Amino acid sequence: IKICGEKGIPAAIVISAGFKEAGPEGARLEEELKRLAKENCVRVLGPNCLGLIDTYSCLNASFANGMPEKGEIGFFSQSGAMCIAVLDWTLGEKIGFSKFISLGNKADISEIDMLIALGEDEKTKVILGYLEGIENGHTFIQVATEVSKKKPIILIKAGVTSAGAKAVSSHTGSLAGSEAAYKAAFKQSGIIRARTIDELFNYALAFVRQPLPKGPKVAILTNSGGPGIVAADACDQSALQLARLKVETIEKLRSFLPPMASFFNPVDILGDAHFDRYEKALKILVEDENVDAILVLLTPTATIEVKETAKVIVTYSKNTTKPILCSFMGKNQVEKGIKFLKKHGIPNYFCPEDAVSALEKMWLRKHWLSQPLPQYSQIMADRSRVKYLLEMAKREGRFHLTETEAKEVLKAYRFNLPKTKLARTKEEAVKSAKEIGFPVVLKIVSPDISHKTDVGGVILNLETPQAVEEAFTEMMVKVKERQPKAVIYGVSVQEMVQGAKETIIGFTHDPQFGPLLMFGLGGIYVEVLKDVTFRIAPIDKREAMEMIREVKAYPLLRGMRGEPPADISALVNGILALSQLALDFPEILEIEINPFLVKSAGQGAIAVDARLTIKKE
Repeated sequence: IKICGEKGIPAAIVISAGFKEAGPEGARLEEELKRLAKENCVRVLGPNCLGLIDTYSCLNASFANGMPEKGEIGFFSQSGAMCIAVLDWTLGEKIGFSKFISLGNKADISEIDMLIALGEDEKTKVILGYLEGIENGHTFIQVATEVSKKKPIILIKAGVTSAGAKAVSSHTGSLAGSEAAYKAAFKQSGIIRARTIDELFNYALAFVRQPLPKGPKVAILTNSGGPGIVAADACDQSALQLARLKVETIEKLRSFLPPMASFFNPVDILGDAHFDRYEKALKILVEDENVDAILVLLTPTATIEVKETAKVIVTYSKNTTKPILCSFMGKNQVEKGIKFLKKHGIPNYFCPEDAVSALEKMWLRKHWLSQPLPQYSQIMADRSRVKYLLEMAKREGRFHLTETEAKEVLKAYRFNLPKTKLARTKEEAVKSAKEIGFPVVLKIVSPDISHKTDVGGVILNLETPQAVEEAFTEMMVKVKERQPKAVIYGVSVQEMVQGAKETIIGFTHDPQFGPLLMFGLGGIYVEVLKDVTFRIAPIDKREAMEMIREVKAYPLLRGMRGEPPADISALVNGILALSQLALDFPEILEIEINPFLVKSAGQGAIAVDARLTIKKE
């Protein structure tokens, strides 16, 4: 590397293994490599990589066997072995590439550099990647968002399970972030997620070869009922919709199809159809303004002329702005037709569900491109008060704030809190309850107790002085039995907020992406039900609203069976306040408000319980 710098060579590929993926000594060598590269102004691809291929320069600077065809797909991978397997598969499938790059350990050149380079590359129309870890998550999101506005980015992220994460560590030394964080990061930056290599290229071929649909409405044309039903079910379970055909379209279909055919969507032209039936039906569907995309299914019956049908599809595809995808099902009898489709830019999928999945990703990209840029807003907050509370806890060697302190932080960020008083004796508890007004809630106050319910530290709906006195005594006994070493400051007496929906909001610090915001339906069952959604901070009102809509229980918030709708705007404001708090104070490791009680529309929301943890220095 030093000699490269002296000779004015600006870049080098290090294919050698034995660096950070091999252990501490290898990690030391990799740091030395990075230092030398920086000192000598040499950009390094690798180490522990396959190399790179540039088809338009006829350059194969790798130890892979074979040169792919020229194409419009740019592919990068952190795994060299994955590169070899994918390359061999695509050579057999005749899939072309613009660039084919193995990143290896990413000592210098990373996936971020690849996104920038392929985003600027005129020969690349679609960017594909295989990732095992991302070091600089914040920059990755910024770059990916910018690039994906120009070109589709389709990625596989491996190492999302605990077993996968361990494999990643031993393979490339990367730290795999949590699945929730990657899912949120990809969604926010417009990245299309593929789960398998098949999906990666299924999606890529659709984006390379077909225009994006203007809307989600799909028409299905088939010569067999079963595949049509399968495709319809897949559409129903996706973000797509079955197009409602115009009356004129149905009448035109009825004019030439047999009486037993289906004139509605899916349009079934029956198993005795010849290619001319496909031609007439396809022409009518293309002209229907209610149809945004068309899926053509074909099974090799005794009467169908497969290649002639393929020619019909190619003809209409060239004369419409609507995407047309196919599923010619089978192998030997449909092979010539599939080859003709591929040659002329029509993606074909063995299963109708795969075709539907590709169409769905195309529609989601179209929808994402139409969204406005984020509009971030600032909240008036008492940052000096929060800074004081955090510094006081640090000075005392505490990393968990008490509930009272956590609520003080929330109050500084304009959260509404229940009426609360601290009581050290049962007499004080009764007096506080009378001042607040019945019913009340008692909660243990201790810096050592995070989950108060688990130790009997929460008692609800106390309606009389006697009930408060008895609850205070019972709580102290239970807590001391279950957590005898805990320091207890007293008991918090709170107003009992009634007639509100329980939600949970919070954030935790992800090692790759920073603050990871969470929203879900609250209460003690949140960890079991896991009806939660995530985003990376910062977010704006639109993203906060999307978070709320994504949970399965969202209809409960909208109001059901005569119930009034919840105050969604108060919920949005709470999520945005946490987003800003997370960015203002990166030393906060996590905060959770559970429950965050949302009242009826226009009545606000109340942060009933909160816990906050700060990082150890």
